[in-house]
Amino acid sequence: MQQIIECVPNFSEGNDLNIIKQITDQIESVEGVRLLNVDPGKATNRTVVTLVGNPEAVIEAAFLAIKKAGELIDMSKHKGEHPRMGATDVCPLIPIANISMEETAKFAQQLAERVGNELQIPVYLYEDAQPDKSRSNLSVIRAGEYEGFFKKIKEPEWKPDFGPAEFDTKRGGTVIGARDFLVAYNINLNTTSTRRANAIAFDVREAGRNVEENGKKVNKPGTLKSVKAIGWYIEEYGVAQISMNLTNINITPVHIAFDEVCKKADARGVRVTGSELVGLVPLKSLTDAGKYFLKKQKRSVGVAEKELIKIAVKSMGLDELGPFKPEERIIEYLLKSPVDSKLVNMTLSDFADETSSESPAPGGGSISAYIGSLGIALATMVANLSSHKRGWDDRWEEFSNWAEKGEQFKTELVNLVDADTKAFNKIMEAFSLPKSTDDEKTIRTNAIQEATKFAIEIPYKVMQVTYDSMEVIKAMAEIGNPNSVSDAGVGALCARSAVMGAFMNVRINTTDYNDKNFVAEILKSGKEIENKTIALESEILKIVDGKLGN
Repeated sequence: MQQIIECVPNFSEGNDLNIIKQITDQIESVEGVRLLNVDPGKATNRTVVTLVGNPEAVIEAAFLAIKKAGELIDMSKHKGEHPRMGATDVCPLIPIANISMEETAKFAQQLAERVGNELQIPVYLYEDAQPDKSRSNLSVIRAGEYEGFFKKIKEPEWKPDFGPAEFDTKRGGTVIGARDFLVAYNINLNTTSTRRANAIAFDVREAGRNVEENGKKVNKPGTLKSVKAIGWYIEEYGVAQISMNLTNINITPVHIAFDEVCKKADARGVRVTGSELVGLVPLKSLTDAGKYFLKKQKRSVGVAEKELIKIAVKSMGLDELGPFKPEERIIEYLLKSPVDSKLVNMTLSDFADETSSESPAPGGGSISAYIGSLGIALATMVANLSSHKRGWDDRWEEFSNWAEKGEQFKTELVNLVDADTKAFNKIMEAFSLPKSTDDEKTIRTNAIQEATKFAIEIPYKVMQVTYDSMEVIKAMAEIGNPNSVSDAGVGALCARSAVMGAFMNVRINTTDYNDKNFVAEILKSGKEIENKTIALESEILKIVDGKLGN
């Protein structure tokens, strides 16, 4: 699974669009990065830029942007309402998908070190990237701002983490760190009263409210951690809202915030009618919400990703004030390239036509991955049917867990359908490289070998995932809804075919790979997986035959 981080650098220029464009051009020059938003502010004289991508690409794009900002922005002439200390004032990295905060913090430290060493800009780490928690708060670091840092930087306790301990008159200083993803989230109420909305906001926000006890004012915290909230009236919609910032969605995710506001609103005689997400969200925020609401209904969570999103949208009324389009609001979907899912987005007939055409791809590897996905899809279906079977209500969670596991295998195999064709195309691209000079020949040979290794590893991955998925298939043959045991049997047949087909692709591609030790190891391992798969298929079919009884 691809690691994705978000980066939100703030540049001290909000009026000159030409300067802003030159900075964002640097970001867009880096492959593997997508520029999602550019938000200039005239009063603040500051532009907030949002980009996402794989970590290595993001820190490269951020470095180039920081470098360009330092060349174009003169802090000695800067005026603006927002606190600032440098041309690139702050640059946070935020984990989005398949990456921990600890890993993200290390990337922030790498970026900070490079900026300090190569650009000679004083850099301070903040939030999770800063080991010294006495100087991890952004507002504390930035206190004194640009004008005050000429003196502050000379104090021993404010020596930069990277770069010179001399304040740069033109570029100023930069703060680089890692923080949690912040979600701006508004919950709609069936009232026009700002006072009532505020009362609910104070009930839930972490800061709570001040109350009087025994003649003294004391703070009574709200019920939700890592949540800021106020109530306001939106004239455009004619309703009051709870406006929330969820500053750590790992602590308080969107669905928990929604449910808690529903409870507090109900206690005050107010109803929640829906909600709206402001800006972009990680995919996990919505899939987790979908699973949460399904579990409340005691329904299986092992359903397709798009179904989980649909349930989340309907459960929280995210489409009340306007259409909610996942492809425009989910970060991972915005990063998707049409090329990476060309085959799986085809109709069944188009996929068959593409396979039968004179084009050599998709070939046996992609077909094997697809067969494997169908095999585990059948087992997942059996798990879902079993979870909802009348009279088995006390076992819904057991089968839901099996269905969820099956859905994960299915998703991985579906992704491998296009990955195998992409691997083949890489080989074709490598063979098309020029070979006129010795250097070109060397580059071409290395590219062919690298592409060939990739073309071996993808079908081998198909073998591994498919074999692992047979645990679910076997379980459904043994304990699943007996009316669907034949489906589990067909799933086993598909899995066996997928593994054997993928192994053929491994074998044919190893003939052109020069690392014979690697080839020997992967062929040995592949044969072991094939043998175990055939044996497991035989076990499953015996179970199925025994239950069919004819």
